[in-house]
Amino acid sequence: MQSLTFLLPIVPNGVNRSPGFLCLTYNFSCKKLNDKYKRNKSINFYNDDILRIDLERIIKKKSIIFGNLPYNISSQILVKLIKFKKWPPKFTDLILMFQKEVAEKILGKSYGRLSIIANYRLKHLNKFDVSPNCFFPVPKVTSTVIHLVPLRKVNYKINNIKNLEYITNLFFSSRRKMINKKINKIFNLHQINKFKNLNLNERPSDLKKEFYYQATEFYENG
Repeated sequence: MQSLTFLLPIVPNGVNRSPGFLCLTYNFSCKKLNDKYKRNKSINFYNDDILRIDLERIIKKKSIIFGNLPYNISSQILVKLIKFKKWPPKFTDLILMFQKEVAEKILGKSYGRLSIIANYRLKHLNKFDVSPNCFFPVPKVTSTVIHLVPLRKVNYKINNIKNLEYITNLFFSSRRKMINKKINKIFNLHQINKFKNLNLNERPSDLKKEFYYQATEFYENG
């Protein structure tokens, strides 16, 4: 039997604060939810900072995680899910809504760090745009819902996703410059020669995602 995990953004008393994870709070909308479902033992409410709470411990096996994420931290929430220690994870699906601009980064239409990190452990199955007219008040941005599933088998062995974050940040912090100076900061000539057909005059966006996975492997193995 599958379990549903709903990520619900909470704004306590109308103030922009940390969102909750299936919250129980005195914010009107959440209190209303709690009052309605408090006798339902299959629903658990948490009132916590979603960037701090231990989601990996809380969610159940075969969970489907879905929600309309707070756009200012949506990419951080996604990376938090990708960084679960046990992989494949307990969740089977992610169905999440992002600002369209962020969604394009995840899907690789706007190639960069987020798409590299997301594609290491997740596969995109489907997506659709959501018009601003679907909301009230009407926002100034278009939204996109993405359906992602965890990859059961990962081709590169990266021990810690934080190292992939470090490698991609190192290169993309100077995305318009050639990679020769950056790569020499972390690898010696022998290590650099292990990369096949690598052109040191290329820019970070010219390199395929596999380069960053391999670079992270080299970095972790010294």
